[in-house]
Amino acid sequence: MKTIKTATTQTSGLDRRNLLKQGLLMLAAGALAARPLAALAQPARPPGQAATAPEAAARLVLLGTRGGPGIDLNHSQTASAVVVDGVPYLVDCGYGTVRQLVAAKIGIQNIDNIFLTHLHDDHTADLAALLNFQWTNSTKAKPTDVYGPYATARLVEACIAFASPNAEIRTVDEGRKLVLAQQFHGHDVAITPAKVVIYKDERVTVTGIQNAHYPDRSSSRMQHRSMGIRFDTKYRSIVFSGDTAYSASLVELAKGADLFVCEITDQDSHDQMVVRAKAEMAAGNADSVSRHVAETHSPPVEVARMATEAKVGTVVLNHQLPGTGKGGLAYPVSTFIDAVRKGFAGNVIVGEDLMVI
Repeated sequence: MKTIKTATTQTSGLDRRNLLKQGLLMLAAGALAARPLAALAQPARPPGQAATAPEAAARLVLLGTRGGPGIDLNHSQTASAVVVDGVPYLVDCGYGTVRQLVAAKIGIQNIDNIFLTHLHDDHTADLAALLNFQWTNSTKAKPTDVYGPYATARLVEACIAFASPNAEIRTVDEGRKLVLAQQFHGHDVAITPAKVVIYKDERVTVTGIQNAHYPDRSSSRMQHRSMGIRFDTKYRSIVFSGDTAYSASLVELAKGADLFVCEITDQDSHDQMVVRAKAEMAAGNADSVSRHVAETHSPPVEVARMATEAKVGTVVLNHQLPGTGKGGLAYPVSTFIDAVRKGFAGNVIVGEDLMVI
C-alpha cells in the first residue's frame, strides 16, 4: 500500500510513467506491501515522546478508485475504509472490494458497519459477496449493519436471499449455528438537503446529506436518493462526496473538513458528454446515459468550487472517470491535479487503489 501524508501535495510535474521509470512507486510499494495497516497508521512523534499505539489514529484507505460500472483490471470500483483506532468503517462496496479488504490487511470479518452513498451497482456490487463470506467464515459474532438511502434494507434482504442456498447447505452439511438473517441488517436513512446523523459511537459520528447525483426531474419520479457522508473523529474529519454534480448541500456538509474525498470526471470526457446529451435531447431522447453523466458528475472546475467554498484542507480525487487512462498510465497525474488547482489552493491528491492517507 502507498501511504500519503496530507501535509505534502502530490507533484504535478511528474506523471505516472516517469515515476515508474524512476522506480519510485515500485520501491514504495515493495517496502510497504508486507506491513499491516496498523503499522502504516502510526503517527510521527517528536524525539523523546512516548510512542502511541500504532492503531491510534484515523486513516483513510482507498480500496477502489474506479468510477462507473465498467470493469477495470487495474482498479477496483469505488470503496473506501475509514479506520479509527484500528476499527474500520466501510464506505461503498463496489466490485473488487472483498479482495481489496484482504489486500489492505483490514480483512472482511472486521467490518461491522457499512455506509452506502447510493445504490448504483458500481457502489454495491460486492455487498452480497462480502456478507456471504462473512457468514461462511463464521468467526464473526457481531452482526453487520448497512446504512444507506431508500431501499438499502431491501438490498440487504436481497443479499441474504443470495446467500441462503449456501447457508442452507452448510448448515446441514457442516453443522453451522449462525442464523443468516440475524447477522445482517439494512437501514434506510431519510436523506434530505438537511444534515442527518446516520450513526454514532465512541469513535465516530457519521452524518449524511442529499447531494446532486439525481436531478430533480428524476427524483420527482422515484424515492431513491444519493448522499454525501461525513466522518467526524477526535483526530480528523473526512467527507465523501459520493457521486454528485455541484451541490450546495454537500458544501455545507464538508465545511472545514480535513479531507474531502471527491469524485471527478475528466474535463474532456465531461465536455463530450455534454455535446452528446444535447444531440440526444434534440433527437427526442430526454433521458440517457450521456445526460446522466453530463448533469450529475463533477468535472475539475466543480470539484475545485466545492472544495474552495467548503474551505477543506485536502482534496482526494476518487471515483475517477475515466480514471487515469489505460493501465493507469495514459494520463499524467497532473491532468487532474492541475485542473483542480485552477480553482482550489489547498492540497490535491489523486487517489490510487490501496493508498493510505
